[in-house]
Amino acid sequence: MTRPVTVPAAESGAGEPRPHPAWLPPQAWRPLGVRRVLVHGDGLLVDTVFAEVAQACAAHGGRVDRTGTDGASAVDPVDLVLALRDPGPLPSAVPAAVTAGPTPDGPLGDEGFLLTRVDDVTVVLADAPAGLLYGLFHLVRLGEAAHTGDHPARAHRPALRRRMLDHWDNVAVHPVMGQVERGYAGGSIFWRDGGPRGDRDRLRAYARLLAACGVNAISVNNVNVGLTEARLLTDRLDDVVDLADLLRPYGIRVHLSVTFAAPVVLGGLPTADPLDDGVRDWWESTTRRVHARIPDFGGYVVKADSEGQPGPFSYGRDHADGANLLAAALAPHGAVVHWRAFVYDHRQDWRDRTTDRARAAYDHFAPLDGRFADNVVLQVKFGPVDFQPREPVSPVIAAMPATRVAVELQVTQEYTGQQWHACYLAPWWHEVLAFRPWGPAERSVTDVLADVPGPGPHRGGDLVAVANVGDDPFWCGHPLAQANLYAFGRLAWDPGLAADAILDEWIDLTFPASTVGDPALVRETLHAVLDDSWRTYERYTAPLGVGFMVNPAGHYGPGVDGYEYSRWGTYHFADRDGVGVDRTCATGTGFAGQYPPPWSQVYESLERCPDELLLFFHHVPYSHVLHSGVTVIQHIYDTHFAGVAEVVAMRDRWTRLAGVIDQAVYDRVVERFDEQLRCATEWRDQVNTYFFRKSGVPDARGRRIH
Repeated sequence: MTRPVTVPAAESGAGEPRPHPAWLPPQAWRPLGVRRVLVHGDGLLVDTVFAEVAQACAAHGGRVDRTGTDGASAVDPVDLVLALRDPGPLPSAVPAAVTAGPTPDGPLGDEGFLLTRVDDVTVVLADAPAGLLYGLFHLVRLGEAAHTGDHPARAHRPALRRRMLDHWDNVAVHPVMGQVERGYAGGSIFWRDGGPRGDRDRLRAYARLLAACGVNAISVNNVNVGLTEARLLTDRLDDVVDLADLLRPYGIRVHLSVTFAAPVVLGGLPTADPLDDGVRDWWESTTRRVHARIPDFGGYVVKADSEGQPGPFSYGRDHADGANLLAAALAPHGAVVHWRAFVYDHRQDWRDRTTDRARAAYDHFAPLDGRFADNVVLQVKFGPVDFQPREPVSPVIAAMPATRVAVELQVTQEYTGQQWHACYLAPWWHEVLAFRPWGPAERSVTDVLADVPGPGPHRGGDLVAVANVGDDPFWCGHPLAQANLYAFGRLAWDPGLAADAILDEWIDLTFPASTVGDPALVRETLHAVLDDSWRTYERYTAPLGVGFMVNPAGHYGPGVDGYEYSRWGTYHFADRDGVGVDRTCATGTGFAGQYPPPWSQVYESLERCPDELLLFFHHVPYSHVLHSGVTVIQHIYDTHFAGVAEVVAMRDRWTRLAGVIDQAVYDRVVERFDEQLRCATEWRDQVNTYFFRKSGVPDARGRRIH
């Protein structure tokens, strides 16, 4: 099944259209823009704060002033103060009760801020310019509530130091993957046909959106680095400098994906051996040149010895040797290397059931714990395989206590409907971040990333995601997919936020009450459509965690046996008697044993394994009875019929918004729901028919199966 195509704006003949404002429409700024505002402090990001406030006040009738070091202001009295606490005295407009009180819970840090409201004055204080910027966008989220009543002083700090999006964008159009690998929203916002795209206004708009949800870092090119992309490190560095200059005013640091073979393909050296002195010198001198041009350069992203990409294995070295080579070059400049743990045998013999792709990352990296430099961040996909709609949380996260770890999510919907299907992923990500690898009383994945103290060494880490953005007028192809991008940023800032609360924020910002005909109906409809949409997608696709029943040609639509006899190691082993992968220690690949107790015992046990992961860990007969009380085969039939019925209901609910919201948004979503229903029906019919023909067991409810 071929995925429909989102036509890039430039190819449609529309030139460079003005993109949808997403969660920063002008109306969202009105509660702030009608006030008398004072901005206090110096620095590039404070300049951004002042410019944003000035624009809002110009649009909505308010006034804004900026104080000097003496704290004097022409705006008096004021309704809102945004101020750096140091250096110099705070403006006299800040109520004495605020200046006299201590900061709750200690220092604010480089990105934190304090919000309070006393004596009819709302005050945002920060110790650094980035904190003031995030405080400003928090006010926008709060809307009118930020300017009414009293608010006790509350400190806001990000849980994670680095909240990063990886763009799999190609500078030169790839003959198979196109301008954006796994991109479902048109072309790249950075590159076009071998060079910079040059749409500076769109890049500034993108930087605003990212800062408003909490993202502070991006990589600007694909991890599968081609020759053109490799040159961004050297003779095409000017292109990266330009992007960094555009993104810097919103606190976003640029990272670059590099090829491990760069000393050979760019430097003309005979080797890229990480222990070779010449190779080490090349990386150090090259990195110095990058830092000289981009003083706040974030670092490198590396995919090595994976799916054909070069790496240290070619020289008899391991991943610690390779990562530490780049880390040494970056360390003097305060930068990091994100070294991806997505390493496995992609030429597997399907006949060999002892080789298990799920085991690969742990087997490669767990023995190396403690050997990585302090500025190496091991970037681990959240699950052990590849961004499936349901996987267990990767055991690597718990296996590397002496290594900095980044958990990698996928905002782009490669395996969840490719932004043609409404699939709100925040509930899934929340489950991942809340998972407790050592048991219910121990640390969660969030705690590991946030460096919360626990037994043994702990190093902290990042949250990273593959971006879903392109040059589509709605940024993400599907207007509702904007909610996933917003949710990633918010969860990276505060992983404890509930998915439905994040959705409420996104609704309030994207569909301001003053712009829609019935705000209550909009909220009710969007929750009805999105709250359970991830599970709906799971119901009509691969059952019970088995994964990878997708069409290999693009990963869109069903292909139940599409990967079954391939080299990629993604099998379900369905036969006439049963289905699933035996990953137990007793009789299977032993993957279950990579988890610490109690999960190793839970996943090993057929009786205790959660239903939603049963076929990931066990090969069972179709007659096996789940905890839900139904057999595996009946569960397959029931969920696939239910999933399609839920899509019908979602589409019907959406039609209630005709004439209530912006017509262009409404029409685009109608188009997407029509395709989602068609595709979900195909999934239902192919999966149910496949398993009926395999098992010979009819549907207990007598529904039509082909």
